[in-house]
Amino acid sequence: MKIDLCVYSGYKIYPGHGRTLVKADGKSYKFLSSRTHKAHMLKRNPREVTWTVLYRRKHKKGLEEETAKKRNKRTTKFQRAVVGATLQDIMAKRNQKPEVRKAQREQAVRAAKETKKTTTKKAAPKDNKAQKSQQKATKNVTKSAPRVGGKR
Repeated sequence: MKIDLCVYSGYKIYPGHGRTLVKADGKSYKFLSSRTHKAHMLKRNPREVTWTVLYRRKHKKGLEEETAKKRNKRTTKFQRAVVGATLQDIMAKRNQKPEVRKAQREQAVRAAKETKKTTTKKAAPKDNKAQKSQQKATKNVTKSAPRVGGKR
């Protein structure tokens, strides 16, 4: 007992059922019913007809049994050097004792404060001169009347 497949719908055709179309070029088409034969003759695309197997495959219908969870790739951790610091420098800093790191931080903060103090002391006299020159430069300019008429 030979079971064929319908060319259009994709369903099984059992013996004694269906219809065969043989074209002039010698190609033979087996159809399950007159419905599938008519749809083929009207040149309807089986991927756009909802009851065909091709449509169901295209739109992923009825595949619950076969679905397996997609596995996500695990992210691998690796360490790289950063611009301005080599990997050895980074590892050495990481392996330092917390007390040493704290002492270095405090020292850096002290140095930053000292540099800030020196810059503020030097900048203060310059500001007075700049303010005086700005006061001389300002002129009393009368404002012109507002423009009327909207956008141009």
